[in-house]
Amino acid sequence: MKKIIAAVAGCLCFQFHAVSAQAGMVIANVDIHSQTMTVSEDGVFKYRWKVSTARSGYVTPTGSYTAKWLSRDHHSKKYDNAPMPYAVFFNGGYAVHGTYELKHLGQPASHGCVRLEPRNAATFFDMTHEAGLSNTKIVISQ
Repeated sequence: MKKIIAAVAGCLCFQFHAVSAQAGMVIANVDIHSQTMTVSEDGVFKYRWKVSTARSGYVTPTGSYTAKWLSRDHHSKKYDNAPMPYAVFFNGGYAVHGTYELKHLGQPASHGCVRLEPRNAATFFDMTHEAGLSNTKIVISQ
């Protein structure tokens, strides 16, 4: 009986360990001033990318947010069906997403979202999907 209990306890410990190993923490730090986003996973720096945040007359909300939902092939209902590929929504209609207006990366150009080169947006989207929404933080500062 002791061997059975020990075997069951060992299996349970292995299962909990496997889950925690998969659930890494992803943090995206968006710096509005430098128009960059750095991404770390489990405290290890992974990427630094140019972004576009809100242009004059619009606002990119600052603060710390948890990812809320994902949309791989999103189109804006508010802005003429504009493409928002690999969107990671964090605050209402605000998202980190890809853009095809690459010449504007590195300068304010959006209606408030954080825009990335599509391959970078896909990478961030996949990291968020893998880590889970509750394990993805988006921190936006001036």
